[in-house]
Amino acid sequence: MPMERQRISFVIPCYASEGSVALVIQEIRDVIAQRPEYEYEVVAVNDCSPDGVLGVLVAEAERDRQVKVLDLAKNGGRHCALMAGFHASTGDYVVCIDDDCQCPMDRFWDLLAPLERGEADVAIARYPHKKQSGIKNLGSMVNDMGANWLLGKPKDLRFSNFSVMTRVICDEVMRYTNPYPYISGLMFRSSSRVVNVEMEERVRTIGEGHYTLRKSMDLLVNALTSFSVKPLRLATSLGFLCAAIGFVYGVLTIIHKLMRPMVLVGYSSIMSVLLFLGGMIMIILGIIGEYIGRIYLCINNTPQYVVRRSYNVDCDRQDAPTEVF
Repeated sequence: MPMERQRISFVIPCYASEGSVALVIQEIRDVIAQRPEYEYEVVAVNDCSPDGVLGVLVAEAERDRQVKVLDLAKNGGRHCALMAGFHASTGDYVVCIDDDCQCPMDRFWDLLAPLERGEADVAIARYPHKKQSGIKNLGSMVNDMGANWLLGKPKDLRFSNFSVMTRVICDEVMRYTNPYPYISGLMFRSSSRVVNVEMEERVRTIGEGHYTLRKSMDLLVNALTSFSVKPLRLATSLGFLCAAIGFVYGVLTIIHKLMRPMVLVGYSSIMSVLLFLGGMIMIILGIIGEYIGRIYLCINNTPQYVVRRSYNVDCDRQDAPTEVF
C-alpha cells in the first residue's frame, strides 16, 4: 500500500505586493516540483491591501486549486494575517514566507532539513546581512534584545520572516486566540527545539518595504505585554529604587541641615526630584495601563482577524462565506 505523501503549507501574508506575489507562488511550485514525494498548498492572505493583490490571488486560485485565498475585512498586520493562514492550512509542515520575493525560496529544502531529520520542531532562516535600511535594522535589533530578555531566547538565535514549523507546533500556536499575536514568541514558547539555518536574504527588486520602525516598536510592545510579566516586575523594582533614593536623599538633607543650619533648601533640587518621581510614576502607570487595556480587549473577545471571503478553502463555519472554483 503506497505511503500517503506529506503536505507542505506555505502561508503568505499579502500587502501592497501586486507585482510580486504571483512570482512567489510560481517559485513555490518550481521548488516543490523538485521533490515529488511532497504535496503542497499555498494559503495567501490579503491583509486588506490597497492595490490589486486580491485580483492577482483570485486569478491564481482559479487556475490552481492548491492556492487558497483569504480576504480579510480589516488590516490587522502581518502576524494576524499569518494566524488566519494557519487556521486554513492543512500541511504536515507550515511555512511562513513573505510576498516580496526577498525570502530565498531556492534554499527551502535546507530550511526544512532539520525538521525532516527530527532534529527540530521549528527552523528559521538567519540572515547575516539583512538587506534593509538602518532604521529597520535598529528596530530588528531592539526586538531581538527584547526577545532575549522576555522569552529567554538564546542570544545566537535570530528570528526572521522565513520559517517552517511542524503541524504540532502550528496547532499549538493556533490555540492563542487573543488579539496582538506575536508569531515568533508563540513558536518559541511552544518548543525549545528551534534552530537557525544560515542563508542570504535577497535584495528587494519589486515594490518597497512597509515594515517601519513604528511597526517594529509595536511588535516589541506585543512581546512585552503578551508573553511576560517582567515589565511589571521592572516597574516594581524602579519604584523601590526611587523610594530608596528618596530616603537616602532625605537623610543626607537632614544631616546637611544639622551640620550647616544656614543652608537654604534649593528650589532647583526640589523640582528635579519632583519631575523625576513624576516621570517614573507616569511610566509605571503606563505599563500597568497597557496590561489592563489588553486584558479588556481579551475579555471583549476582540478578534485577531475577520475573513470577508475565502477561495478554495474548506470551511466548517456556516457564517464564513466561501467561494470554491
